[in-house]
Amino acid sequence: MEHSRSPYDSPAQPYQGLLEERFAAIERQMGQAQPVRSPHDGIGGARYDRIAQAVRERTASLVELSHAIHAQPELAFEEHAASRSVARCLAAEGHDVEVGAFGLETAVHARAGTGRPRVAILAEYDALPGIGHACGHNVICATAVGAFLAAAEFVDELGGSVDLIGCPAEEGGGGKEYIARAGGFDDLDCAIMLHPMGVDLAEHPWIGVRQVGVTYHGLPAHASAMPWLGRNALDAVVQAYQGIAQLRQHLLPTDRVHGIITEGGQRANIVPDRTAATFYLRSREVRTLAELAGRSREIFEAAALATGTQLELDWDPCPVYLPVRHNRTLAERYAVNVGGRDRRVLPHGVVPAEMTGSTDLGNVSVRVPAIHPTLAIAPPDVTIHTPAFQRWAASERADAGVIDGAIGLAATAADVLGDPRLREAFWKEFEEAGGRLELEEALTPD
Repeated sequence: MEHSRSPYDSPAQPYQGLLEERFAAIERQMGQAQPVRSPHDGIGGARYDRIAQAVRERTASLVELSHAIHAQPELAFEEHAASRSVARCLAAEGHDVEVGAFGLETAVHARAGTGRPRVAILAEYDALPGIGHACGHNVICATAVGAFLAAAEFVDELGGSVDLIGCPAEEGGGGKEYIARAGGFDDLDCAIMLHPMGVDLAEHPWIGVRQVGVTYHGLPAHASAMPWLGRNALDAVVQAYQGIAQLRQHLLPTDRVHGIITEGGQRANIVPDRTAATFYLRSREVRTLAELAGRSREIFEAAALATGTQLELDWDPCPVYLPVRHNRTLAERYAVNVGGRDRRVLPHGVVPAEMTGSTDLGNVSVRVPAIHPTLAIAPPDVTIHTPAFQRWAASERADAGVIDGAIGLAATAADVLGDPRLREAFWKEFEEAGGRLELEEALTPD
């Protein structure tokens, strides 16, 4: 048996010079950009110092929580150890905790205080297959728990209530949408959380995503003796893949489409009678996401028609992730609060808009005012969903980020409770952006 090799000793490395220039430009902008400011006073300096101290007193337990979750990565809806760890941290300080909240086995809910205003701090703790916490959800979880515990000390003083909502299955499961359907985000004034990355940003342009499974059914036949009796499902799925590839030239710069062929036939001498593929469709706006889905459907249907095969589409096996509707008023307060930890939080536009992904926090952000800023725990050129970022997520820099992020979120929650002008301003911004939408309504084209 003869084997041949590629002329490359390893896969060609794309755009290395360009990437180095891009990250160098980002670092220059980081050094030159003015930090984000807020026109609102929030709770003031004295209370901020007390909240910061409340977080710092919990440094050991929060870092321990982050490391424990990082060391035992669990996939979507399987985060039993993580949810129990969160519950133990909260119960140890006297909070009533529900594990299995909102009809999800690994969702967690706790509340301090009563009535309005009411702030939810959101935690995530699921991991990625193969590369564990390469998205840093262990950091997200620890910052949320720390923020809740610190803010809870001030609810009697400020009035209102603070919730900790542990949200399973962000990595492709849509846990927050299921929590929303169960009423978990009803009667809130806002929902806040953060995401670790390589830069500190007040706002990041998280885009929406839909998933679709594509299956073609044909007719089997002997590929040599009587191929004319077959209808080739492999031809269909290849045409679909090529059609999507041809669509790429005409996509908006911020759109993304990517897919894989998951089933391509059994043997080369049998005309394949069944093939399958999975595609992710992403866009920055709800209406452009709907348009992209419609155009893709036409491509899938055309491939079936051209090959005489039957098409089966499975849209959204997990809920659609809507683009995040950032609330700038709230994001500015977070930026000021975490900036008190000697972090320069950068405004929108420093990181190119096309360097992004998706999150189910988008589904929360069209129901209540919400923020999803980023927290630097790694260098700017280390991207999430990589083995390198997985290592940074348990580093000393990540541990420092847990404390900084918890202080930023806790102080922002306290700002919401204690500053009625701030609440009026972020609700006005939310209503002007379109107000509350449900998922089906948000995906319906005008």
